[in-house]
Amino acid sequence: MPFRNNLEALSDLTNDLPRFEKSLVNLAEKLGLVLENLDADHISLRCHQIATAERWKQGLMQVGKLFSEKMINGRPICLFQLHEPLSVGPWRIEVVELPWPGNKLYRHEGWEHVEIVLRGDPATLGARAMALLSDSGLLQPGISFKTSAPQGEGERLPNPTLAVTDGQITIKFHPWSLQEIVASEQD
Repeated sequence: MPFRNNLEALSDLTNDLPRFEKSLVNLAEKLGLVLENLDADHISLRCHQIATAERWKQGLMQVGKLFSEKMINGRPICLFQLHEPLSVGPWRIEVVELPWPGNKLYRHEGWEHVEIVLRGDPATLGARAMALLSDSGLLQPGISFKTSAPQGEGERLPNPTLAVTDGQITIKFHPWSLQEIVASEQD
């Protein structure tokens, strides 16, 4: 059980994790991506309603520590360091990202993406991430890519992102961990 306290506030997330893991493994296989060789930094949620985000926030505060809450791209995003890591695929992930609902409606409320840290020059992130994917994976129907550079107030590290999705879940690549990004704001 992902959250040992079996919290009612997080029961939908506990029930959703097996679906997310299966989808993650399927997407990785399509892309020719070897998950065991990658460093997963955090897992992220998506929801449609503010009440859901607030319920999840209260639940996550019982199983972890809120270490950042700020406005990014016009909406609040909370970051939690879990007291006990979540087992997701080959990883034990200690950080959960909880964005409040934005303008985009997602198909599913629950776990939505995992973020991978690819250390190195931020300017070459996209090329380094694409090099991990098989050519046949890049040509799969329904697979799409998006680049962005989200930035919170006070962040000093460039944080480009390459996101790969099949429309169900997403794998994102960044050059820094969330803890490094948050620490850069303190310097």
